[in-house]
Amino acid sequence: MKKSIEEDVFIPLYPKSTVEDKSSLSSKFQERRFWSAVKLLSNVLLWDGIVQEDTVRDLGLSKLLNRYLLLNLINTPPGPDNVEKCHKVVACFPERWFQDLESGSTLPELLNFCQHLLQ
Repeated sequence: MKKSIEEDVFIPLYPKSTVEDKSSLSSKFQERRFWSAVKLLSNVLLWDGIVQEDTVRDLGLSKLLNRYLLLNLINTPPGPDNVEKCHKVVACFPERWFQDLESGSTLPELLNFCQHLLQ
């Protein structure tokens, strides 16, 4: 999983003017790469309970979400597309990670993602 995240994940960042046109090749490529990374996130987080939780959280949240996916989310204009992307990312998280958290708190690895959601 670590090798796949480090060597196979690539989400290009293009200027907003380039990706605003949803029919452009650059925009389509960036979207395909984003959704491929979300699928990998989902697959990595499915290992929760089988592989050590620290390892799964490091790979899925610290490396994949914070290093690749969050950058794309921050650069996606506010609106339905961004909401859908965030919703799909949240759907990947194991519910048990949040059962013992106090109201209004989150996992340390999700602080930046939470700030994006609040914005």
